[in-house]
Amino acid sequence: MSCDGWVHGPFGVDAQKGMTRATRRTVLAVVHHPSAGARMADVVPLLESDPRVQVVFTVPPSIFATGGADFVRMMGGLTVPWPQATQVPFDLAVTANHGGLEELNAPVLMLQHGVGFNKYARRWLGHGAAVAHEGAGIERHRYVHNGRLVASVIVLPNEEHVYRLGEGCPEAVPAALVAGDPCYDRLLASRPARESYRRALGVSADERLVVVTSTWGPGSLWGSWVDLPERLTAELPSNYRVAVILHPMIWCWHGSRQVRAWYADCLRGGAVLLPPEEGWRAALVAADCVVGDHGSVAYYAAALGVPVVLGAFPADEVDPEGQVTRFAAITPRLSPTCPLGEQIRQAMATFDSKRYAFVRQQISSVPGDSARILRRAMYRLMKMVEPVTPPNINRDPMPRPIRHDYPAASSLACTSSACGARTSL
Repeated sequence: MSCDGWVHGPFGVDAQKGMTRATRRTVLAVVHHPSAGARMADVVPLLESDPRVQVVFTVPPSIFATGGADFVRMMGGLTVPWPQATQVPFDLAVTANHGGLEELNAPVLMLQHGVGFNKYARRWLGHGAAVAHEGAGIERHRYVHNGRLVASVIVLPNEEHVYRLGEGCPEAVPAALVAGDPCYDRLLASRPARESYRRALGVSADERLVVVTSTWGPGSLWGSWVDLPERLTAELPSNYRVAVILHPMIWCWHGSRQVRAWYADCLRGGAVLLPPEEGWRAALVAADCVVGDHGSVAYYAAALGVPVVLGAFPADEVDPEGQVTRFAAITPRLSPTCPLGEQIRQAMATFDSKRYAFVRQQISSVPGDSARILRRAMYRLMKMVEPVTPPNINRDPMPRPIRHDYPAASSLACTSSACGARTSL
């Protein structure tokens, strides 16, 4: 890094100075936060193996930016500081969030980092009167800046989402591209590894795996029912195992060491905790039942045909017209006042995957084809001929769960005082 904080690398006017391998296009992956980084991990592999393409990363300012930067470091990506990224032309920018994109000098391909237009943005604290939320994820300011669309392509999972986008920002509809969900396609591709995933999570052939998943925020499962994993490990029969998936924002904001400390007793009781970087897809594929909330992970589980029960669902945080609200309407709720084991067994016994057919349709109208459609769109924006070989859909790697004797903190622990210091045990 130079003394003025900028970096030299295979981009901008200095691109040729230190280059060993010449490339023809440079792509900027924009990572606002860890969840956006996870979606970049689904999409970037479609480009980075091409010897004609160089991929670099940048992290725009946000309250979760430090977590985004840690995620990029974990991926091993070459990072361009945001102020520099806004001054350098790129052949393509790929992102899974909004904010600051109008400052970039590149055609922008914008994806979602969840399962659709569902959650409302959190209402700001202030002295003015509260007003009704705009539609979740379809607010016009996300897509238009000073009379121009920010993104050249807006990737959506199905035609219904195109219609919803038109309700909030009709000018954005011509940029919409129905391309399914690359994360869901990776889940489907990972199914053949189910038994291997179960062994990696410590689940034997005669045992059942219950996965507890929480999004972030006070209305989430973890925010409203903190001791649920401990209760499950205590109340479920001995042939049940418990794994916990927490939203990456939880790890980022509170810090890896703190999260692990809060779960120490649960882990000593036999549960395992999935690190925020990777492993949650493998846990879903391995699961016999999922306890979740209004986050995307429970929705993905239902799409896979895994029985789901909701431990929390804050209706005031979710768009009543969204797909997750419809999902919640037919999904059983877990009651803290009744025996948990019996409720879990009942949920597994009565689950009917046919009732959740709309979930699969909402996640993707082109299941298994997202990689092909996305890669074609990205090469079109780069004005470049696509590789002849079909794109790979990567299976999720073997999970590396955190157990009670896990020796070191997760790598995704924010380094700023706002997100908690990175500390090794």
